Amino acid sequence: MNELLKSLTEAVGVSGEEKEVRLLIRDLIADHVDEWHVDAMGNLLALKKGTGASDLRVLVDAHMDEVGLMVTEFDSNGTIRFSNVGGFDDRALLGKVVQVGPKKITGIIGARPIHLTTSSQRNSVVKADAMRIDIGAKTKDAASAQLKIGDKAAFVTEYEELGPTAIGKAFDDRAGCAALIELLRVEPYPFDLHAVFSVQEEVGLRGAMTAAYAVKPDAALVLECTPAYDLPNKDDVSPSVALGKGPSIYVMDRTAIQDPRLVSHITATAAENDIPFQIRRPGGGGTNTATIQRSRAGVPTATIAVPGRYAHTPAMMINLSDYANVVKLAEATLRSLAPNIIQHSS
Repeated sequence: MNELLKSLTEAVGVSGEEKEVRLLIRDLIADHVDEWHVDAMGNLLALKKGTGASDLRVLVDAHMDEVGLMVTEFDSNGTIRFSNVGGFDDRALLGKVVQVGPKKITGIIGARPIHLTTSSQRNSVVKADAMRIDIGAKTKDAASAQLKIGDKAAFVTEYEELGPTAIGKAFDDRAGCAALIELLRVEPYPFDLHAVFSVQEEVGLRGAMTAAYAVKPDAALVLECTPAYDLPNKDDVSPSVALGKGPSIYVMDRTAIQDPRLVSHITATAAENDIPFQIRRPGGGGTNTATIQRSRAGVPTATIAVPGRYAHTPAMMINLSDYANVVKLAEATLRSLAPNIIQHSS
């Protein structure tokens, strides 16, 4: 059992309220870094000093937040209206158990039962605005006495390992956080490594923007969990990435073109170290690369990701070998990173 992944995925950290995850990570890295602090946004920034062989400033980012829900209104019957925090497919919500607010009150996401719907309703997706969170309260006052508007709700999913795979919530991006923690537990790098466990990625890549501005890195690496659409489908479309085939390396997504020099360095490093990898099909999605690379005068940035099925749902699946190889590839990439790799030729 990977206890690091278990503890991180079961922790609650919906965008904007990442404190529980931040405190957990702080305690996990405190003995392996030279200093750490929390900035005004809530990012956890840590410095692992290098050997002095290189004067590069390198940032490695992984976001702490997860998608979730927010209380918006109380109905007279005691049920709770909500809005999404981050992107969701409404089909993933109905019937799921959540924990709401700072007291982690248990609720279930419900809607009109199927045997009370019309045939046309049964043939359409129930929209989120027709769902409610039910905490067992009988009246509006009973519900509002326990919760308040703005409280966040997170899914309740126990981490499990199924052979070569693991299931749990929030692998996006607790898998990246776990990988970054592992990178901080090893011997120093040639340069100072600035680790950023960032906030609010799921609602606009916000935390990484301020962190990158403060760190002023020469280069950056983003550790993520990317959607794996590798199950059979009627159109036989090539998967973006697949479980069990190694780390996913980004080249372009909806928000950023990865630095080609770093991409070449990452792929060459993988080949030299016999680490399997796959190129993520360009398009769609986005990572903190988009904001980090635009910081100040620009930062060469690239993303390495763990492929994960069922992204932005209450339960994701990853391959544990893919995760281990992300850690291995990221460390090898960092240890061989030199100034000439990120310099533009005239």
